[in-house]
Amino acid sequence: MRSLVVVISAVVLSACATAPTEPVVTFDGLVQVPDTRFEKVYRLPGADLSEYVEFGLAPCEVSFRKNWLRDQNSSRIDLTNRVTQEDVNRIRDALAEDCTTQFREALQKAPAYNLVGDFENGQDVLVIKPAIIDLDVNAPDVRGPGMTRNYTTSAGEMTLSLELVDGTTGQVLVRVVDEQEDRDTYRLEWTTSVSNRAEARRVLRMWSERLRKGLDAATASQ
Repeated sequence: MRSLVVVISAVVLSACATAPTEPVVTFDGLVQVPDTRFEKVYRLPGADLSEYVEFGLAPCEVSFRKNWLRDQNSSRIDLTNRVTQEDVNRIRDALAEDCTTQFREALQKAPAYNLVGDFENGQDVLVIKPAIIDLDVNAPDVRGPGMTRNYTTSAGEMTLSLELVDGTTGQVLVRVVDEQEDRDTYRLEWTTSVSNRAEARRVLRMWSERLRKGLDAATASQ
């Protein structure tokens, strides 16, 4: 009798282990699909990217992690070395510029995509909307009156939130979410605006190249 119970239990557990899981569906009807390039990819069922002949690249938007500025200044005793809103704007604008540049360069590599400047309500235009969210810079290089050196083992982390949108209807066809953290060197290194920007560009270059490969595969039937 005991052996029969063990067999039945094994069968039930096996069935539970192999039961298909329900797909993740976003609030706007996109379904998560497996992807080897990005952490998470969601796609509108039936969306065909090969139909598009023109492409638009929206300016990249950047936003910091919630309470990032407050947390940075809470650990700074020297009031002359506090992170200001001017520092926030400078870091955000520089990253937004680098983000847009990296994605544009990736799309313009041969064979270049047909990028159009005016894509609002555009017919057959696929609009690419990159955004950097939850930006967390561990040691921002502030422009204070004194000379201060910051040492960290990692520059920080940020998340890409990228959407591919139909230019006519505004319908989101694909959404990509990918979080990246700077490689931890496990040793303290001098962190500057130059080193922070170099690391950010490395990640942006990787994201833009992955997008290019994914877009090439999705539009291969053109």
